[in-house]
Amino acid sequence: MVVIIAEKPSLARNIAAGIGEMKRRDGYLEGQGYIITWAFGHLFSLVDIEAYDKNRKPAAAGEKVKWTMENLPCFPEHFEFDIRDGDAGIRRQFRIIRDLCNRQDVDTIVNAGDADREGEIIVRLCIDKSGAGNKQLLRLWLPDQTPQTVSTALREMKGENEYDLLASEGFARTYIDWLYGVNLTRYATLRTGAFLRVGRVIVPIVKAIYDRDMAIRNFVPGHYFAVASHAKTGGETVDLVSGKKFEENEEDKARQLSLAYNEAGAKVLSVKNREEILFAGKLYSLSKLQNVLGKKYKMSMEKSLKIIQGLYEKGYLTYPRTNSEYLATAEKDKVRQILSNVSKIGYPVTFKDSKSIFDDSKIESHSALTPTYKIPGKDALSTEEFQVYSTVFRRFVAVFCANPCKVSRSEIVIRVGDPEKDGEDFVLKGTVMLEKGWTQYDDYNQKDKILPHLEEGQDVNVAFSPEAKETTPPKHYTIETLNNYLKNPFKEEKAAIQEEKQPGTEEDDTEDYKAVFEGLELGTEATRTGIIDNAIKSDYIQLKKDVYSILPGGEYLISALERMKINMDKHKTSQLGVALKSVFHGKMSVDDAVKLAEKEIEEIFSAGSDDPETDIDIGYFGDTVGSCPLCGRPVVRRKKIYGCTGYQDGCKFSVSTYICNRAISVANMKLLLEKGHTYVINGFVSPKSGKQFSARLVLKDGKAVFDFSDKGGAAPAKESAQGQEDPAIPPGMEVPPEA
Repeated sequence: MVVIIAEKPSLARNIAAGIGEMKRRDGYLEGQGYIITWAFGHLFSLVDIEAYDKNRKPAAAGEKVKWTMENLPCFPEHFEFDIRDGDAGIRRQFRIIRDLCNRQDVDTIVNAGDADREGEIIVRLCIDKSGAGNKQLLRLWLPDQTPQTVSTALREMKGENEYDLLASEGFARTYIDWLYGVNLTRYATLRTGAFLRVGRVIVPIVKAIYDRDMAIRNFVPGHYFAVASHAKTGGETVDLVSGKKFEENEEDKARQLSLAYNEAGAKVLSVKNREEILFAGKLYSLSKLQNVLGKKYKMSMEKSLKIIQGLYEKGYLTYPRTNSEYLATAEKDKVRQILSNVSKIGYPVTFKDSKSIFDDSKIESHSALTPTYKIPGKDALSTEEFQVYSTVFRRFVAVFCANPCKVSRSEIVIRVGDPEKDGEDFVLKGTVMLEKGWTQYDDYNQKDKILPHLEEGQDVNVAFSPEAKETTPPKHYTIETLNNYLKNPFKEEKAAIQEEKQPGTEEDDTEDYKAVFEGLELGTEATRTGIIDNAIKSDYIQLKKDVYSILPGGEYLISALERMKINMDKHKTSQLGVALKSVFHGKMSVDDAVKLAEKEIEEIFSAGSDDPETDIDIGYFGDTVGSCPLCGRPVVRRKKIYGCTGYQDGCKFSVSTYICNRAISVANMKLLLEKGHTYVINGFVSPKSGKQFSARLVLKDGKAVFDFSDKGGAAPAKESAQGQEDPAIPPGMEVPPEA
């Protein structure tokens, strides 16, 4: 007998449909020599830090675990998994899996996790924990869940060991994300007194949105002059805008150029018209599909992925978590069958054997998203399901459309003066649709303007004059532009944030695929949606329609991490992404990748400054830093202040942890309470002038005030050392009780 362990019940049902005549049992299906059972996604998770302390007494029922620095950082010698707590159904289902795997009549176990690294390790853990790993192990790899594909895949199963490198990357990614998430979340929370969810990928995503929003918030418009003409020739307006720009104080120069251009006059240098075939856009990867759905239907990534996944489980779409827009050459016969079904319902499609469609070099694990041969009936889909399915279907039809899309490309060159001296050539471009072809089925917005009717050698009327212009701020990230950035965060900024190119525009995407395959992307197609959703649920960012913006919680997260010198930018995250890809390609071991992460985390924990003038270490929430100069009771570090514990009895002594844009370190605070003064502290910023200054803090009448006596001369401005507090901790970020 063969036991098949599916990742989810829905997959188990679809596998059973591909086998046929299966009988329902308690927690599994049986028939035709197969037993099909299932997990509920992750049945096992990595244990928490406390589980690695063998001397620690187990927590009593209902007892909350108190977070402490004593067990940080935690680098387990061996990572341990345990069954997820709190769900009796999970424990019961695992017992069924374990008993089935150990049945004496079972000689083969099949891993039928989703066809990705996560699905690979979900089922591997079930097999490992069942103790039946000594039996023959096979892998069922499903690019879609139609009965025909299941039947074919069952005949072509490979040994589970063929997927060992995929599993290694999956485990390495799980271990590294645990190391960052558990260690740094606890560390940052204990340091700040605010619950900060810190992760390897979530932080650079939030920081990208934070940086963009700060650039918008702090943007100061720049003013300049352009030189333009909008005169009519033959009753039609001819718009000519010079590429030369002039500063705000150079209006006279702009006016002089305008006069020179008007004197020189303009003549049509050339008129070119050529017919071209306009090609459809590429098939969809997951993120490119989510871009379109977000832009057109304002559909969040979380919602779109849920619907796409559902359509995959119903057998209507191929595997969704793909980073490729190409098909494998081995899939040509399958595509022919799908096209045959599509043509039967009236669409003019034909098979095209093109490198722009079939390219193995641009496929890592899964091909582009396409419809399957199973086409839904008229009322089979909800409104949102239809929106998603039709988007994929229409792009597929467009790519394989039998009717070409023909356009006329027009280009008019108008010369003003002599370009080799002070003149300029103006190029006007436009497109006229001749035959619609695939544009009848897929979205295509013609952006090129209609050109005026001009002939070569014709004089063109001009009336150039200066036009006042204003620079515009950067745009907020949208679903589309953020996805483009995350796929290749090191691409030239202008290219990374551009809107998706119009279908028909040929683009060299080699650089993008190289970034993905090398691991330079932030997150993956499989994880990115969930991480962004976590950032939204953590109140770090918000999504309105399809536009992301930073929230106070996200601002606090980034500013707090910067003050703690926790650097988790795109460079650090991509370094680890490259290491994980090296594991997948067999160039690095899981242990080596984990050690790399441990080294980075160790550096964060040991970061600090021995220089009292630059020290910004504000210690940990709850630390005692000295005795109150007013009442003698302990002074402790709270969320925003070093405050006296006698505040309930009326003692009001406190010093802010953050004064004039400068953190006051524990070392300086201890010295202040012990000696009555701090070291000279560099880096204060005047809220009035914005200038930096240096000073001591000294105690005077129970308050901390600035002392400039050691710096010589008068103070740059009379500043108060009181009331300059750390940025407020947003609501909802209070430390959880167990911390």
